[in-house]
Amino acid sequence: MKPIRNNRRALALAALAAVGALTMTACNDDASSSDTATTPPAAPSAPSASASATGAPSPSGGAITPAAPTSAPAGGAASGSAAAPAPAGSTPAPGTTVKVGDAVTIPFTSGSTSGTIALAVTSIEKGDPADLTSLNLGDKAKGLVPYYIHYKVTNAGSSDLSFTSVNHMKGLLADGTEAQELMIIGSFAKCKSDSLPKGFTNGQSATSCAVAMSPEASKVAGAEYWGDPYTLGKGVNWK
Repeated sequence: MKPIRNNRRALALAALAAVGALTMTACNDDASSSDTATTPPAAPSAPSASASATGAPSPSGGAITPAAPTSAPAGGAASGSAAAPAPAGSTPAPGTTVKVGDAVTIPFTSGSTSGTIALAVTSIEKGDPADLTSLNLGDKAKGLVPYYIHYKVTNAGSSDLSFTSVNHMKGLLADGTEAQELMIIGSFAKCKSDSLPKGFTNGQSATSCAVAMSPEASKVAGAEYWGDPYTLGKGVNWK
């Protein structure tokens, strides 16, 4: 029986080595212990909030998440076509496309908190690859250009949404496919993304930002919000 146990141990070590091969270290200049991990193409899980309920930032770092492979442009519509905007006062249907700057009113859930928000992508700003130097991403960012998706959140309901996070914002390339995502751990001056502040009640507004990565030959031309009640590729789009 001893040879069998040794074989099992060897298999376990081999599996651990395979997992370790997917991990690389990346950190901000002022936080050398931060880590980042590349994620194989798959349906992404919900991004982590960049700050806790106390407002204390995590150590800085970043991770580039590849876009999920798809045979059709994100947003659930064929390239060149756009769903009509939803009537005022109703929840936009999956695949709805509106103009950058326009707000949509949607139900919002974060953990055990639920409410209603008005959400608008206000601008999509092209960055410089040099902006990412402090994140020490190395070859993972080679040939990619960061774009900053700026958006505004307004509490349009009666719930207090203090300390919740409105993320699930993803970039869309010029051909309608999903851009790679850069998740920031901690603070990033070029594109700040924080939890909603204390006292975020009806009528209160806050701004946030998401980073999308584009190949140099393309650009980030739109954005998609795919948080609940939507799903990735069937959310609300801004172009």
